[in-house]
Amino acid sequence: MRHVHIHVTGIVQGVGMRPFVYREAMAHGICGWVLNAGDGVHIEAHAPADALDAFVAALSEHAPAAARVERVDIADLGPGGWSAAGEQGFRIVASQDQTAHTTLVSPDIATCDDCLRELFDPADRRYHYPFINCTNCGPRFTIIRSLPYDRAATSMDCFPMCPKCAAEYADPLDRRFHAQPDACFDCGPHITWREAVNGNACGNSSATPAVGTTREASDAIIDRCVELLAGGGIVAIKGLGGFHLACDASNEQAVAELRRRKRRSNKPLAVMVRDLADVERLCHVSDVERGLLTGSIRPIVLLRRRAVCESGDSPDALALAPSVAHDLPELGVMLPYTPLQHLLLAAVEVCGMHALVMTSGNLSEEPIETDDDLAWKHLIAAGIADSLLGNDRAILSRYDDSVVRVVDGAVMPVRRARGYAPQPLPLPACDGTVPCILACGPQQKATIALTREGANGEVTCFVSQHIGDVENGGTFDAWNAARTRLEDLFDLAPAALACDLHPSYLSSQWAREQAREHNLPLIEVQHHHAHIASVMAEAIVAGRLATDARVLGIAFDGTGAGTDGTIWGGEFLVAGLGGFERAAHLRTWALPGGAASVRDARRNAFALLSELGLLEHPGAARLLDSLDEQTRSVTATMIERGINSPRTSSMGRLFDAAAAILGICDKATYEGEPAIELEAAAWRALDGKPVRLDGNHTGVFTSADDSPILDPRPLIEALLNGIEAGAPADRLALGFHIAITHATTHIAREICDHESLDTVALSGGVFMNRLLLQLLTHELKDAGLAVLIPHAVPVNDGCIAYGQAAIARARLA
Repeated sequence: MRHVHIHVTGIVQGVGMRPFVYREAMAHGICGWVLNAGDGVHIEAHAPADALDAFVAALSEHAPAAARVERVDIADLGPGGWSAAGEQGFRIVASQDQTAHTTLVSPDIATCDDCLRELFDPADRRYHYPFINCTNCGPRFTIIRSLPYDRAATSMDCFPMCPKCAAEYADPLDRRFHAQPDACFDCGPHITWREAVNGNACGNSSATPAVGTTREASDAIIDRCVELLAGGGIVAIKGLGGFHLACDASNEQAVAELRRRKRRSNKPLAVMVRDLADVERLCHVSDVERGLLTGSIRPIVLLRRRAVCESGDSPDALALAPSVAHDLPELGVMLPYTPLQHLLLAAVEVCGMHALVMTSGNLSEEPIETDDDLAWKHLIAAGIADSLLGNDRAILSRYDDSVVRVVDGAVMPVRRARGYAPQPLPLPACDGTVPCILACGPQQKATIALTREGANGEVTCFVSQHIGDVENGGTFDAWNAARTRLEDLFDLAPAALACDLHPSYLSSQWAREQAREHNLPLIEVQHHHAHIASVMAEAIVAGRLATDARVLGIAFDGTGAGTDGTIWGGEFLVAGLGGFERAAHLRTWALPGGAASVRDARRNAFALLSELGLLEHPGAARLLDSLDEQTRSVTATMIERGINSPRTSSMGRLFDAAAAILGICDKATYEGEPAIELEAAAWRALDGKPVRLDGNHTGVFTSADDSPILDPRPLIEALLNGIEAGAPADRLALGFHIAITHATTHIAREICDHESLDTVALSGGVFMNRLLLQLLTHELKDAGLAVLIPHAVPVNDGCIAYGQAAIARARLA
């Protein structure tokens, strides 16, 4: 007989781990107990050695699908280390909160197939219950208040279970055994409904909401919601991590009105459809994409749209309003992941609607709404939505939908949020560093990261969910809330801080103040070094790169403060985790008005042409004519005198300028719009044809004597020549992408040969451009170079906090 204590760590709470342990114990004849604690799951086990060995192996090999078992530590109990009662049967005992909060919490999980069957089974007592769940699915991180994970520590604590639910909860053979959010119509949360009266939300602001306390009342709310959507209305719908704004995706008038109210004129909108068959009526879907759409996370997946000629004449075609995603080649699509969404999509289908726009419930650039009363104030009373479909279960953590895409068969996150965060990411081991570093992240697409040193040398990094652009008080409050949430939940106390080098980022200003006030070490990190470090850290942990390795980092981005006082963004960095050297960069030019030239790509293009001496080229006539004489004069004066005209080497701004020069997109109504439209034009030109550039433009960049400088003049002149000759803008856009690819590869080979490097790391928002990323990756590999791209964090600024954490640890070691 052997008597042991077992400590299981990883994602082992909120995933049905204790019921699983109970069943395995009964199957293997184990006596003892299991409990949740702040540092994981603890088990006391008494059994013959062979039975115990089989039981321990099962803990890892057969763990619940949503679990992630990282360690199973076993310690023999000495004489007197257990009670005789522990040898009688096996039980689940009350959770303890006497250990450090080092366990991991499961993200929210999409509705499982078993619950989905019950949801649509008229004979089931949870038929049409919008909050059906079990140990295999449902809300987790968005409802948890503290560890260990028990109902009393969640926003379900105000919903005492009815006798039937309590019996399920206590039955080891039931699927809802110890399912913390377990509930039904009799005892759980209910959906609510409020709508503006005659378009006036203020007149109905004090009215008591309709509450779906019964199946009939709940179905009536859903029916009213569908009726409003079918009539072209806009509804704010509460989800797991916040509200969505929904409308009929096939109704152009409704979509246009949503854009007007939300102040989101052109940025593409995501849609939700009922099933995979409807997805395939809209888009091409690979096996990897199919798995993402139907898995337990259910992110928004960016898919390649079917051409009009493929589906336009088909009776099975699924039509969308033109303004959902305009002429972009990709569409963001997701499948339902909550019971309410399944009920809604089934109900709208009956009314002939097959797709709903589901976009974040907020005004553009503001945090997503999570509270019903505030959502009424900010979304309904403010005139953005016509009605509010809420509920009485509080959201404790704000989470947007995650966004992913598949490039060359590999998954790349675009926005890491619901379902992925805050699952920790590993970091390379370093000796002698501090126990916890807070990395404050960037200004745009902000996340934060907190590190934790494990007792066995492993290092984890909690990267928060996507927060947004920290440029106003509301988003900074959301940034602070995400920070305190992770610190409190996992007992993390930062002993050092890392921030972006930029002097005016709100998060960097906060970090500097905190460092001074608390006398903490502060590591200020150059933006593009953080980009490259995030790719390196992921590769080092995966064993694809040595800890002390150097790589050539190509960081093509929009904006980042450089060490020389200019705005960087077209960078070739010879980098390690601890430092970097700028080996080459794009030629700089003035950016008159700074952010004004980002919003108006024509000003940027004017400045670039002025720098390159190409304003008088006949091909520039259209661009110049689009700017009035005063704008041209003022812009020229600003450039000449250096008035509010920072110099930039940004590759993102070069793409914007090319879009404006070609007449593809003159102004950015959302971040990166000109560059996104330029890529879309290039895809239209490609259209299955071999990738070939007309003429020889491989030498469009030159080098200065001291270090390589990428000079875009020959390429821009080639574009102007093409315009003058009447070449199609789409074809010139494709040529631009190919020329950038050739030139980048040429410079990369020169630097790698000179520095004896064989690995290139790619990062930065410009590589959100799928065409450029694929072209460059393939060409670099053909040149004999290994290529690293990120898969754990986004290639955009969503990776910065993770990269900052890796650099800070290396510098503090």
